[in-house]
Amino acid sequence: MNTAALIGSETLLGREVRDIVSSSEPGFDLRLIAADEEQPGKLTRVGDELATVVSLNAVNLADAGAVFLAGSPEFNRKALEVTQSPVIDLTFVTEDRPEARLRAPFVEELNDDEVAAEDDFQLIAHPAAIALALFLRRLEAQDPVRRSVIQIFAPASEFGLPAVEELQQQTVSLLSFKPMPKAVFDTQLAFNLLAQYGEEAPHKLEELELRIERHLATLLALPGAGDGAPMPSLRLIQSPVFHGYSFSAWVEFENNPGVDALESTLPAPHIDVRTQEFEPPTNVGQAGQSGITVGAISADRNEPEACWFWIVTDNLRLAAENAVAVAKQML
Repeated sequence: MNTAALIGSETLLGREVRDIVSSSEPGFDLRLIAADEEQPGKLTRVGDELATVVSLNAVNLADAGAVFLAGSPEFNRKALEVTQSPVIDLTFVTEDRPEARLRAPFVEELNDDEVAAEDDFQLIAHPAAIALALFLRRLEAQDPVRRSVIQIFAPASEFGLPAVEELQQQTVSLLSFKPMPKAVFDTQLAFNLLAQYGEEAPHKLEELELRIERHLATLLALPGAGDGAPMPSLRLIQSPVFHGYSFSAWVEFENNPGVDALESTLPAPHIDVRTQEFEPPTNVGQAGQSGITVGAISADRNEPEACWFWIVTDNLRLAAENAVAVAKQML
């Protein structure tokens, strides 16, 4: 059986890849490579199977048919220096390479022709872009869209375990009247919504917004069902939640089909729909679930051709599922 190496098996993304591989039949073995705080020689598990974490070096990557990059930028770049194998990048470290190919198999499935993974740098699209491409292309395939405006609510897990821990520590500190840690966001996120981070934050919210916008534009232009969906106007907000992206979407149609018709035509592979008799989906309820869930579909009272939608997705799961799908094509 072919082997894929995983850089960063203990990161949030790495754990998702491990879980998907262990709970499915991917057709390849997974080798765990030490990164970040991991120690070589550590005994762990991939599903029910025992696995040993090995060192990051050329020998341990030499026979890998593909290398998942799910660690920190430092270790991912080190892996790029020592491997000759094709890489599947979940962390955008190869995004500036002209030869990197943006991938989202869940969206590519809308194309009648099978897409092969032949390039050495397979860049997994941002999960928010994948979620919105699935949604908008499905709408366009059924009822042409005139325009849309979408607010994106990002979770702390966007920036990995350190960001999740900082949000948790900020919450505890505020409730106990203690100073808050601010290494990731450089401002208060707990009990707050952010349109931008603090000046000393290592990441910029506007840069993340631009990445989602770039990736979404590429995915909407892919051939197949629903291509031609117009690019939405986007606004990204950092929300004080640990996990899961949420989206509030306003969509104006050429001819509004109505809520009942939308509820019946929107379901598709990787798209679940909660009809009016059910509670709207939540990011908490979506944790560990595949694809996206759409609900709270309602007519705009002030624009007869428009409707509102509420969409949620498990960002880590969605990215990892698409990465494993790419690996299956390669191995």
